Amino acid sequence: MPVPYRRKSASRARMRRSHDALKAVGSTICSNCGDPVLPHHVCRSCGFYKGEQIIGVGGNASAEEEAEAAAE
Repeated sequence: MPVPYRRKSASRARMRRSHDALKAVGSTICSNCGDPVLPHHVCRSCGFYKGEQIIGVGGNASAEEEAEAAAE
């Protein structure tokens, strides 16, 4: 059975909500170009991930071209 609205103190309600705050998203520095990048993501400016070229510069390469480049 629920407790009436006024029976819960403001302090107790705020303590319950203390973990609901948004946390800042961390970022790392790209090892190739030095731009900030999200952890475990390909760098948007240079296309590198963990020191390896994943996508073409500018990100305009199609999936077929990437598959051909990976096969070579």
